[in-house]
Amino acid sequence: MTVENEKPVAQPQPDIAGRRVVITGAGRGLGSVLAAAFDAAGARLALVARSKTPLEGVAGQLAGDHLVCPGDVRDELFNETVAERMTERFGGVDVWIANAGVSREDPDITRLSPAAWREVIDTNLTGTFLGARAAAARMGAGGRIIVTGSVLGDRPHGRLAAYSASKAGVHALVRSLAQELGPRQITANAVALGWFETGLGAFWHGDERREQDIAAHTALGRWGTAADLTGVYLFLASAASAYITGTTITVDGGYSLL
Repeated sequence: MTVENEKPVAQPQPDIAGRRVVITGAGRGLGSVLAAAFDAAGARLALVARSKTPLEGVAGQLAGDHLVCPGDVRDELFNETVAERMTERFGGVDVWIANAGVSREDPDITRLSPAAWREVIDTNLTGTFLGARAAAARMGAGGRIIVTGSVLGDRPHGRLAAYSASKAGVHALVRSLAQELGPRQITANAVALGWFETGLGAFWHGDERREQDIAAHTALGRWGTAADLTGVYLFLASAASAYITGTTITVDGGYSLL
């Protein structure tokens, strides 16, 4: 509904210059793409991944102020340490992007080992919880928690039981975080990715038959590229998304439609 003669209200723009941003899983794939995009937008970054060498390679391409934080997101103390280092260096945390994840094609469910199950669940879901917990303890109004989800969280595939379950859990966790943190004006959202040439999807991208099947099942008729990834994260990290929380935004080229 519009009101006659109502004065237009200036809308916030997706400007994140100076924002203090943690990106987990930043050593490769989507995380490295996000690091470059947020650096170009003027954010101050903490880059997180298990291995130091890939992180240093990503960091070497950045122009802005940043920290390199190698460690395991499954470790409670490590997440707290990252948040503390951000606070000591930059004065706090504005945005926590929980992007670290692992995936593989599982064997038949009768042969999927509890250890393999736990590795995926602990990294993708528990690691997200621990990061969000550390971030929320230090965030003020306007804080943003952004989680990398997946279309497989809502549309599971056989032989991807652990990954699908972990991403379904992530989507539910985001909704819970949004309710709990909303009174503090902190938002929590997920980005459900479809099939991309970069990141975890690259594991399947080399399989020509699967590659063609997925493209045919996608409304836009192609896999996603790095250029398709960053806009939604930059938007959710900015003031322009202040009234969006508890939502899973699907970025899949229409894969979920067919």
